[in-house]
Amino acid sequence: MTSAAGAHELSLLSAAQAGDRRALTELVTAYLPLVYTTVRRGLGGVPDVDDVVQETMLRVLRELRALRTPESFRPWLMAIVMRQVSTFRTRGRAADVRTVALDEAVDVPVAAAEDAALLRLELANQRRQMARASRWIDPDDRAPLWLWWLESAGRLTRTELASALGKSVPHAGVCVQRSRNRLDLSRAVVVALDTVPRCGGLAATVEGWDGVPGPLWRKRIVRHVRSCPDCDHRSAWLPPPEVLFECLALLPEKCYVGARPGVP
Repeated sequence: MTSAAGAHELSLLSAAQAGDRRALTELVTAYLPLVYTTVRRGLGGVPDVDDVVQETMLRVLRELRALRTPESFRPWLMAIVMRQVSTFRTRGRAADVRTVALDEAVDVPVAAAEDAALLRLELANQRRQMARASRWIDPDDRAPLWLWWLESAGRLTRTELASALGKSVPHAGVCVQRSRNRLDLSRAVVVALDTVPRCGGLAATVEGWDGVPGPLWRKRIVRHVRSCPDCDHRSAWLPPPEVLFECLALLPEKCYVGARPGVP
């Protein structure tokens, strides 16, 4: 790694730890291929590779703020990867012997099993949260987001994405980024509304709301979230959508581009 590249990485880490979403997304995007390759090789290409990668990246996001030495990010990341691979293998062995008597299964690490269960629960929560956030985006954002999901999964190139949208590549990039920004805002709305007890300022903001997601109420709620340190802080550490693209698609695959999908 060149000194310039190293300085850029440290700058990204510092910004990500401070809550910069763009830096966090860039960091995850840069290291996702390495994590995926390592997990795939460590597990021998089993079908659960994607699940292990997702759990690994969620753990990285949860623990990043606690990293005291940013220069050790890579070995720290790889240690998490190998721990998750080991946890998966342990789960596999436990599944193989689940019919064995309890006193014959004492070698299964209880802490590792509990940790894996917690991570799976968090991943399920993120899936539900993304599904609910999708109800807040504009109809015109659905096709760009679904195509971007496919691009992130390696099923489309940016040129193919642009062609599907009927736009030039630069214009398609702008369109996707605008839709992604609205998705981030929608996720922030869901996080704020889910907080118990609800912020007093937010309670006042949504007074009279009929509970139906819509662009007007999204704007009002986002305006409050951005002006409220507590509400804004809660949404600052949401995992970037790239981490979840294999978990949830905003549109079902049977929908055609340009069709108006039903609310998920």
